[in-house]
Amino acid sequence: MRYGTKAIKKAKLEVWDNPNPERDYEINISFPEFTCLCPRSGYPDFATIKINYVPDKKIVELKALKLYLNSFRDVHISHEEITNRIYSELEKALKPRFLEVVGDFNPRGNVKTIIRVVSKQP
Repeated sequence: MRYGTKAIKKAKLEVWDNPNPERDYEINISFPEFTCLCPRSGYPDFATIKINYVPDKKIVELKALKLYLNSFRDVHISHEEITNRIYSELEKALKPRFLEVVGDFNPRGNVKTIIRVVSKQP
């Protein structure tokens, strides 16, 4: 097993202390090479996952986030389920002041899907 495959297999979200918890600021992350598998056909689904959040006490470590998102590449999961799962796991780990996760999936079978999960504005 190659080192990248091993790292993805062990992937989990990692959080760090927010260096500026006294201030509201927005973090925007775009992951344009997200892949997972259709639960019905097994065909690959490709998406850009966008994460926008206002941290409270914690921020997400970016390499761990990259590996975590790559861990779904062999998972059979719907667009709706994966976007909501990413949101729920980030919400649990970060407890941010605001969080939005958007799954912008490439068209397949002439259908384009965008899933948006967002917390209430602070």
